Amino acid sequence: MNNSNHASKYRRTLVVLSVFGCIILGALLYFFTQTSAKGSTQSTQNNLPNYSGSNTNATSVSSERPDYHFTVPDKWKNDPQRPIYFKGKYHYYYLYNKDYPNGNGTEWRHATSTDLIHWQDHGVAIPKYTNKNGDPWSGSVVVDTNNTAGFGKNAFIAIVTQPSANGGAQEQYLWYSKNGGNTFTPYGKKPILSNPGTADFRDPKITWDARSKHWIMLMAEGNKIGFYTSTNLKHWTYTSGFLTDNVGILECPDLYLMQAANGAYKWVLGASANGRGVGNPNTYAYWTGSFNGKKFIADRKEPKWLDHGFDWYAAVTFEIAGASNPYEQRYAFGWMNNWDYVNNTPTMKEGFNGMDSIVRKIRLRFNGQSYDLSSQPIGAISQIPASTQTVQRIEVEGTEALPISGASYQLDADISWSDLKNVGLRLRESADKSRHVDVGVFVEGKYTYVNRAYTGHPDTNGKSLESQAAFNTDKKKVHLKVLVDKNSIEVFVDDGTVAYSSLIFPNKEDQGISLFAEGGKAIFENVVLKQFNS
Repeated sequence: MNNSNHASKYRRTLVVLSVFGCIILGALLYFFTQTSAKGSTQSTQNNLPNYSGSNTNATSVSSERPDYHFTVPDKWKNDPQRPIYFKGKYHYYYLYNKDYPNGNGTEWRHATSTDLIHWQDHGVAIPKYTNKNGDPWSGSVVVDTNNTAGFGKNAFIAIVTQPSANGGAQEQYLWYSKNGGNTFTPYGKKPILSNPGTADFRDPKITWDARSKHWIMLMAEGNKIGFYTSTNLKHWTYTSGFLTDNVGILECPDLYLMQAANGAYKWVLGASANGRGVGNPNTYAYWTGSFNGKKFIADRKEPKWLDHGFDWYAAVTFEIAGASNPYEQRYAFGWMNNWDYVNNTPTMKEGFNGMDSIVRKIRLRFNGQSYDLSSQPIGAISQIPASTQTVQRIEVEGTEALPISGASYQLDADISWSDLKNVGLRLRESADKSRHVDVGVFVEGKYTYVNRAYTGHPDTNGKSLESQAAFNTDKKKVHLKVLVDKNSIEVFVDDGTVAYSSLIFPNKEDQGISLFAEGGKAIFENVVLKQFNS
C-alpha cells in the first residue's frame, strides 16, 4: 500500500513506543458476584505473553505498550502482510521503517506465532534500498508447495510493489526464500509485472485457484481492482477489472471463498477504501459475489464494511490452519492507525509507532436478504491471564458507576430496554467523570456508536470523534463485547456484523467504568469483566 495522497508518509519512518501498562484496581462490591461456584474472584498468575520486540513477560504499568496487541519492537510499522502457516507457525510480515522518524523507506519485518497472541520477532526479511528499484511496499507471500516458480518445493515467494528505477513507477517484483521465510533474495532487477501506465498500481495479493490450477493476483489500480493469472508466479496475464465508486483510491485488495451456515458459498472481494465522502468508513470495504477464476461479479454495487471504527486499515484475511472446513471461518486483522493523523501517538515518547488490532474470526452470514461478514475476537485471547468479575443483573436509570476499574480488559454485557433515548457503557472514565470513551446504542437515532470525543485521541481536527453504524432498535436489546487496551478500543455488536476499532489515548489514571441509560430505564445482565493482569 502507498496511498498516492500520502506517498511521502507511507515511506517515512515512524516510532515504536510501548503502550502504557494495564493498571488493575479490581474491587468487588455488593452487587458483584464472583465467577467460581463459591463466588470467589478467579485470578490466574501466569505470565503475560511476549510481544514482538519485548523481552519481558509483562508490560510495565507506566509503559504505553499494549498488554495484548501486536506492536512493532521499535520505530515504525504500518501495513500487515497476509500471514501464512508453515511448519506449525504463522509467519507474519509487515512494513517496518528502522529510520523513523528521520528517514524514509519501508522493509518487510518478520514475526512468528503459534496462536496469534504470542509473537517472536525475527528481524528484517526483505531489506530496503538494495538496488535502484527502491524500498519494498505491500504485497503478499505464499508457500510454493508444488515448485511452480522453480525455486524449490516449499520456497516462500513474495511479490511486492516497489517504486522502480523506471522513474519511480509502481511495479511488481518477486523475492524468494529458501530458508523458511527468514531472508529473501530478489529475482533480478526487472519487474515481473510492469506498470501499464497508471499512477496507482500496487499491493499485489496472490492466491492459488485449485479449480483452474493457476495463480490469481489482485492489483489495486486506483478505483479498480485488476485480476491477473499465472502458472509460475513470474509471467502474468490480465483477465478483468472490478470498478468501484465512492470509495477513493483502493489499497490492499483481498479475495477468498466462504460458506454460510445455510450451505451457500460466496466469493468475497475486499479492499482498504475510503468512503468518508458519502458517510461510510475508511476501513475495509467488501463485496460478496461470484468468481469464475478470471472475473468477479458482485451481488450489489455498494460495498459493505467489516469495521466501522476509525483505525482498522490495510487489513488482511487469512486461512485458519487445520480447519476442518476452511470456508466456514477465516482470520482477519488490521493496522490500527489512520493516515489523517498517523504520527500523533503518545507511544512515540517510548520510541515506537505501530500496532495491530486483535485477530478476529470472520464468518459469512445470511441476514434474510443478503450476505454479511461478522467477526469476533479469536478464542486464544482467553490464554491471557485475567481476573474475572460478573454482575448478574442491575437496573440503571441515569448513571451507575461500577466498583471496578482497569486499563486492559474484555467486557461483555447484555442490555435491554423498553423505552429510552440512549444507553451504553462509559469506559476509561476519570474520577471526576469528565473524561471517558462511550460505547452504546442511540435508540432515537437507530444506531450504535463509539465516541472518543471526551478522552484523549489522535484526531486534532475533530473530524473523527464518533463512529456510527445502523442498528435495529426495535429489538430493544443488544449484546456488546468490548476489548480495551491501553490506547485502543474494539467493539463487537451482537454477532459482530458491526465492529469498531479505534485508537484512544486516556490518561493513565482514567480507569473507571460506568453504565448509563438516558430517557428511561435499562437492564444490564450477564456483565462479565475480564481484567488482563499486568
